[in-house]
Amino acid sequence: MEETTDILIRKMEAEDYDQVYRLWTQIKGFGIRSVDDSREGVERFLRRNPTTSVVAVRNGRILGNILCGHDGRTGCFYHVCVAADYRKHGIGCRMARAAMEALQKEGVSKISLIALKENQVGNAFWKGIGWTKREDINSYELVLNEENITQFVR
Repeated sequence: MEETTDILIRKMEAEDYDQVYRLWTQIKGFGIRSVDDSREGVERFLRRNPTTSVVAVRNGRILGNILCGHDGRTGCFYHVCVAADYRKHGIGCRMARAAMEALQKEGVSKISLIALKENQVGNAFWKGIGWTKREDINSYELVLNEENITQFVR
């Protein structure tokens, strides 16, 4: 593995969409929604949350991404990913720290995320950097747009 100190963590811009989407399609088990994760859906998310989503970039190539937003009280991480050949080198930690700092600047003091139970890599990562797995809540959802279909990368 090459040295990774030249990786820049920066705010995600709408122009990053093509590379970010390509990265998502390379992550086994990744769920991509037809509406929310479309170019229009991501651009809408970034307009609502202009300072909190991040990308990891090396030599012009996006290697990692966190979509991050908040409702004024709680931040939420979506689609946290690092290219498989760049994992376990601190990139995910650096991205999470950058997104957390952006949330703190906006007065947010708590963050939540959802990691699918079968996502062993993601669950190990979050536990490894000190996040707490909640056992005291149930998670519910109601689909408002039946056209927003999730397809998983195999």
